[in-house]
Amino acid sequence: MDRWIGKVAVVTGASAGIGEAIAKKLVGHGMKVVGCARNEEKLKQIASEINGKGQGEMFPFKCDVKEESQILEMFKFVKEKFKTVHVMVNNAGLGSKAPLMSGKTEEWRNMLYVNVLGLSICTREAIQLMKATNVDDGHVININSMSGHRVAFKAFYSATKFAVTALTEGTRKELREIDSQIRVTSISPGAVKTEFGSRIDKKTPGSSYPYMETVYVEDIADSVLYALQAPSHVDVNEIYIRPTLQKI
Repeated sequence: MDRWIGKVAVVTGASAGIGEAIAKKLVGHGMKVVGCARNEEKLKQIASEINGKGQGEMFPFKCDVKEESQILEMFKFVKEKFKTVHVMVNNAGLGSKAPLMSGKTEEWRNMLYVNVLGLSICTREAIQLMKATNVDDGHVININSMSGHRVAFKAFYSATKFAVTALTEGTRKELREIDSQIRVTSISPGAVKTEFGSRIDKKTPGSSYPYMETVYVEDIADSVLYALQAPSHVDVNEIYIRPTLQKI
């Protein structure tokens, strides 16, 4: 990770769960991390816990990725403060039990805006800034889901994650068409002990999987480091991470 020391990363959904773990890992390896989420107070709390302990630093930024104007404002901040960005981690995600035959349109819309449009806008803005500042060794990492490869959860949520799979490969192909060396990775976790499932099931984190030990947020954050540490001739495009005992 030495080559990333002092470099700039943007991590969405950085106030909890996987995003928080990723932000902490990157800061721990000397990166300047713009951590964004809706919960500004939690972001500031995390920054106060990890800043000043090494070369890395976290910069909290309140941003709802459902709102394009807020994403653009965040990248304006990144450009003005750091001039460029080297790593974009699209972690923010939203899921709800909204069946195709009876789900609420607003729930579908929110999933589409966060999981697909927000990710796409962040990717576009990050790559445009990389290109404008001659960063040709940057990296875009999309935190996807096993639901982006098979339909086991509610279908609309899976549809948004299948879109992430397509968007990841589509971005890679567009970059190669212009001979860019910017790399793109999709990381697809299975069951993870986070607040994500508990928000849907209204249970305590991890209690949705009493029959097995889940993977942990640190495991997903370590997979981000794995992709970032790959040598320049290696493009890690997809990582699946499931608990050993997960059957689906």
